[in-house]
Amino acid sequence: MGDGQMLRVVVLEDESDQAERMSSWIVNAGHHCEVFATIGAFKDAFRKAPVDVIALDWGLQDGTGLEVLKWLRRDASCDVPVIFVTAREAEEDIVTALEAGADDYLVKPVREKEVLARLKALARRAQPESELLEFEPYIFDTGNRQVRYQGQPVRLTEKEYELALFMFRNRGRVLSRQQLLSNVWGTSAELNTRTVDTHASRLRKKLQLSSSGRWKLTSIYQHGYRLDEYVSH
Repeated sequence: MGDGQMLRVVVLEDESDQAERMSSWIVNAGHHCEVFATIGAFKDAFRKAPVDVIALDWGLQDGTGLEVLKWLRRDASCDVPVIFVTAREAEEDIVTALEAGADDYLVKPVREKEVLARLKALARRAQPESELLEFEPYIFDTGNRQVRYQGQPVRLTEKEYELALFMFRNRGRVLSRQQLLSNVWGTSAELNTRTVDTHASRLRKKLQLSSSGRWKLTSIYQHGYRLDEYVSH
């Protein structure tokens, strides 16, 4: 995605002043923005036009942004990048949102340049150039964001895929939980690291990264993880 490409952004925000401010920032930067004040209106319009990024408030008139996120990820099978823009700043809320599938989190009051930079980064990350990366017996198809194990596709969530790809690209290195949060979840906050542990545990099962296989994902006590390849000679 070139820097000059127009983004299609959806903002779900019931505070009219904030919605207007966000919309004007996005439109003035040369992008398209559609604003919804209720979950109902958003769901009615969803899928009628392609979307690059969705910005969600947490508290809405007819529900919560968290409910919308869960609906997108589960019922709508939608992997469009989602960023929370909310006044809720408790660590547990941020962790809850990221674990539910949010890609980024901004606490109000937000600033114009930061909002625009985050939106562009999310959209760019969601549309990487396609390449095939082979780590026998795994093949990562970065265009389709898919992993194959011994030729068979493995069903991974968006974050499981990103974590797996980051770990394979950094195989043999000890990666701290903060490093993983920063690179995969795009946050530098001191978040509760159990979200990393949960995803690592799922990857170990789904990709069979146990001691019996060619690749082993090891937990490094009080630090993070290391992915190693064991080739028998």
